Amino acid sequence: MNMASVGILLLFFIVIRAQTEGKSFVKVECKTGNVGQYGQQSMLDCVVTTAEEVKDPKILTVTWKKKGSEDNLLFFHRGETKVQPGYRFAESSWNDKNMNISLLITNTTMVNNGDYTCLVMTDSGDDEETVTSLGVTAKYNKPTIRSIPVNITGREDVTLICSSVGGYPEGKLRWFDEHNTEWPASSKMEAELTNDGLFKLSSKLSLLKNSIFSKYTCVVFNSSRGKEDEVTLEIPDTAASEGQGGEKGSDQISKIVAPVVVIGSLIVGLLLALLIHRRRSQRHHREVPTCELDAEQGGHVETYKERGDGTV
Repeated sequence: MNMASVGILLLFFIVIRAQTEGKSFVKVECKTGNVGQYGQQSMLDCVVTTAEEVKDPKILTVTWKKKGSEDNLLFFHRGETKVQPGYRFAESSWNDKNMNISLLITNTTMVNNGDYTCLVMTDSGDDEETVTSLGVTAKYNKPTIRSIPVNITGREDVTLICSSVGGYPEGKLRWFDEHNTEWPASSKMEAELTNDGLFKLSSKLSLLKNSIFSKYTCVVFNSSRGKEDEVTLEIPDTAASEGQGGEKGSDQISKIVAPVVVIGSLIVGLLLALLIHRRRSQRHHREVPTCELDAEQGGHVETYKERGDGTV
């Protein structure tokens, strides 16, 4: 075999080896975005897929880490598994023949929010480090409302304060009156990040003494503008003046005046009836004596005429 033939054969083996090495027999596929609920279990979903040529693959190593940390959350190597508290394989009966390598977080907190890396090695090859993420959300608690002053009389300006805690990401508090009209111009909201990584929301609603409605509702919305919960404060009727100018006060006055007008009308009617009856009685008494006097005088005349003797 001459040098040219040897060179061609060597080049052929190099090409074949390069093609073989470039082909990936093992691949780790992870869900790119996972969502976890605060205080609940969360899962980072990942599986190992192999090429058709691979028969009965066996996993040698699995390494789970949180990006930015050198510590392993879960480490499996040749039959032995080491995990930090709060982490484990999603399938409790997992073994090295199981291609589902998903990571389960048993109690999700804000610390678990972020990116994770997963590295897998098998007896048929391995894949590059795969990145996936977990977005943690927390539901806001039912809001509460307090007022300054505590007792609302309607004779002074009032400030309503609404608060809701325990949510993530940052949400929003919104005010509505009894007509479901929002009051954004009169309210001011603040968001505070607490030590546990959750938000505390508070909003102040300023009310003028002549523009107080009968009830106000504070609604908490999450970061996706979804309504989570609400609370309603009822204002005493004596302090509320509907319609920013006393429309409700006018209604209350009308409720009082209307019965008074009706009763007054009845009294006036009775007095008129009594007056008419009295006048009719007086007229009757004046006519009866006159008629009797005429009758008596007529009788005397007739008696005098029957005598006819010219004497009295």
